[in-house]
Amino acid sequence: MEPEARSQQSPIPHQPRRFFDGGVAPTADQPEVPPDDLADPRIVLERHLDPQGRERFLMLRRIGYLDRVFGPLLVPARADFLTDLASVPAVFTWLVPKTGAHLPAALLHDGLVRQGAYVSAEGHPVTLTRVDADRVFRDGMADTGTPLVRRWLVWAAVTTNTLWLGRNNGWSPAQRWRYRLAVVGTLGLIAVLGVLSTLDLFDVIAVVPWMGHGPFLAELARGAAVAVVLPALLGLLWGRFRIAGWIMCIGLALLLHVTIALVLLTGLYWLTEKVAALFVPHSPGVSRSRAG
Repeated sequence: MEPEARSQQSPIPHQPRRFFDGGVAPTADQPEVPPDDLADPRIVLERHLDPQGRERFLMLRRIGYLDRVFGPLLVPARADFLTDLASVPAVFTWLVPKTGAHLPAALLHDGLVRQGAYVSAEGHPVTLTRVDADRVFRDGMADTGTPLVRRWLVWAAVTTNTLWLGRNNGWSPAQRWRYRLAVVGTLGLIAVLGVLSTLDLFDVIAVVPWMGHGPFLAELARGAAVAVVLPALLGLLWGRFRIAGWIMCIGLALLLHVTIALVLLTGLYWLTEKVAALFVPHSPGVSRSRAG
């Protein structure tokens, strides 16, 4: 039985002590500070900006985690490891913030999905697929006390990314394309049907068979019911990742209008900033030296 299947058989209890202080990775200037599995994890970050002005953080101290399948894991293995914290698109940070109870698990996952960025607590390399890393992430969020719905939403999102990328899982090209087509086909179909159903609800068009004709509330109820049943059926096309498929498909169907509104508002804000930059001159830089 695969680790993913074993993990889903029973609820994961809240066990924060599975995270521990990972010490400091060795560098040319200083020796290694070994991990201490009896000490609480310490998150020490140094902020950097990449050439595009995006934030990245250097982990000055490692995080250790005792996984239920793979044993003790240590992230990062390299002293030059940079992370972007929780990789959440800006339009969804209202639902899943960049930091919070899930941060230790997010940093752990960031290291696990990068080649050579993690080892066991004894210093031995560990081989995990991206699917394994996603499962460790979900269990780690449970251990940090991340609320149930949030952690399954986050896990479904990172699993969707894993299926889309198709890397580091030992899949054949046919398997990779099968999962990619399942993700794109189901989510794309739900988005199109959601837009058409909305237009049908407001009598702009009349092409969606389950909307029919009648009172507004009756049509709305039928549309809401189909927004659960149809995505649940489409989620089965995700195969053994059907739980992620159900979460993503049903979530998209129910939150489609909110997502569209947030994307439009985010785009409007971005456009406003660009227009403002054309008319408001930049302030000159401030010298670091003191006058006189």
